[in-house]
Amino acid sequence: MARGRLLKVLHSIENAFSPVLLLLATLILAADIVARLLGVSALRASTDYVRHLVLWITFAAAMITTREKSHLSMSVGVERMPESMRRVVATGTSFVAVAVCTALAAASLSFVLSGFDPTDTVGVVPVQAAALVMPIGFAVIAIRFILTPARGRGRRWFAAAGVLAGLAIGWEPLVGALGALVPSSSLAAWAGMVGPAVSRVLAPMLSAVHLPLVLLLVVSVFLGGPIFVLVGGLALLFFLHSGGALESAANQAYTMLTGDVIPSIPLFTLAGYIISESKSGERLVRLFRTLFGWLPGGLAFMSILICAFLTTFTGASGVTIIAVGALLLFILKDSGYDESFGRGLLTASGSIGLLFPPSLPVILYGVVSMTNIKHMFVGGILPGAFMILSIAAIGVWRARRDRVPRTAFDPREALPALWKALGEILLPILILVLFLKGITTLVETGAVAVIYAIVLEVVVHRDLKLRQLPGVFLKSVVILGGILVILATASGFSYYIVDAQIPTQLALWLRAHVVSPYVFLLLLNLILIIKGFFIDIFSAITIVVPLIAPLGVAYGINPVHLGIIFLANLELGYLTPPLGLNLFLASYRFEKPIVRIYRDVIPFQLVMLASVLIITYVPWMTTALLNVLKF
Repeated sequence: MARGRLLKVLHSIENAFSPVLLLLATLILAADIVARLLGVSALRASTDYVRHLVLWITFAAAMITTREKSHLSMSVGVERMPESMRRVVATGTSFVAVAVCTALAAASLSFVLSGFDPTDTVGVVPVQAAALVMPIGFAVIAIRFILTPARGRGRRWFAAAGVLAGLAIGWEPLVGALGALVPSSSLAAWAGMVGPAVSRVLAPMLSAVHLPLVLLLVVSVFLGGPIFVLVGGLALLFFLHSGGALESAANQAYTMLTGDVIPSIPLFTLAGYIISESKSGERLVRLFRTLFGWLPGGLAFMSILICAFLTTFTGASGVTIIAVGALLLFILKDSGYDESFGRGLLTASGSIGLLFPPSLPVILYGVVSMTNIKHMFVGGILPGAFMILSIAAIGVWRARRDRVPRTAFDPREALPALWKALGEILLPILILVLFLKGITTLVETGAVAVIYAIVLEVVVHRDLKLRQLPGVFLKSVVILGGILVILATASGFSYYIVDAQIPTQLALWLRAHVVSPYVFLLLLNLILIIKGFFIDIFSAITIVVPLIAPLGVAYGINPVHLGIIFLANLELGYLTPPLGLNLFLASYRFEKPIVRIYRDVIPFQLVMLASVLIITYVPWMTTALLNVLKF
């Protein structure tokens, strides 16, 4: 009983920690903006503080995500296994996760202790102290994976054996960490003598089982293991096999998470969750119903616009389906649309807003591919609008065929509805103006979005109470933990890929066998659609983009156009049977068998496929606004 109360208290403290860090980062950025407008000095080293707050947010959030068993994964058929088999699989994937996290903790500790000068500071805080969250975070995550399997039959002991496997992989950085921690002690001297001898024994053993270990990682992730374990483990194994330092993986994770643009990811995600947790969906329904209800297919168009709006801000299509799917399906059915049509429309619309600013996948693609994010925002507007109109065309056709009744336009209803929803409508406009005009940086724009969303939903509309905000923050933290830790571990894997010149070799091979850029784009479409229904969009960006970005350059494809093609294909991947994410979420939300959802979504999938091909082969759609705005 006492142990349960203690855990509850510790979890409460942990739950409050990340939201406090998010709020602190927002306030620091807001203070910077105000100071600049007033022409006074801003907080010294504020940029460094925010970057390292994001580092802490990442690992604090990842620990919570592990506790909640919410890491992004791509399990294939595990849920259909017998209970006894599922327990075996969970134990095996936990063993792999523990081994990888232990090795990452050792590599991170060595990097932190030897990679920084003790005099380096973040403001008044030593950099080493700030970066210690990396090894601590990985160690806590490893412990939580040990506790993941159910009790009994030694399952947790087997998972705990992953610590030994992880120490075998991370032996050299562990020795390096001991030497850096206590350089003048007898322990360091012992490590200096024993370490190389142990490494000489372990190195050939690990080299002999390199391929089996890689296959084990891949199999584990298909059986429900976290994707960050796959990319982090691959980075470690490939560095080890090539004779590189495992600390490079930790170095790349630190560099990525403290980058210039990364703080915008948690900030825009938080703003999106504040909006989605309010009654903004109801206000938008009322507004768009009055504006478009008189058009044929107007209510279908309304549903698509609302889904696009919410998906744009949350960056995750699943949130949209869960948040407003039931409400919109009720409205569509009540207005005369067939229920199966409504389910298909809403399932397809769940990812339709991913090309619009400030979409998180657009930002993430820009970061990973080093493409200008302003250009990506502008380049995605016309293709995104085209995809919306393509899906809306089905709604118009269906409304005409079924003679769905329309409602007359009433200005007396429209004006109050517009006034009520004006705050939400102005938010994307505010973001575009502030960022594209250079008034605020992307990260500062994210802070403005958070403050705007809080004021709008707590003070103006009063949909949320102040005491509810920590819960909203925590919901966003669970998602952030999954996204940011993938980004951190995948950066090391990407570094290895580039360092090994794999993209260059792949480009040379393709140029020798595929001459036409149009054939290359067709192959790319096929690969990305298949990729999209296996893994989520965030994982696909971090894993695949380092490979395809150099290929796009080799074939003379505009980098922004390549990015829009990539994201549009992955939108389609969300709808592709048998494993498209939106299909499962729709099955859950609408309480229908997954096979029924497959049938409902087929017409929309075909239209989206045609739209993606047009976007792919008509680059003007992406570059037109860039040329007009002289970007």
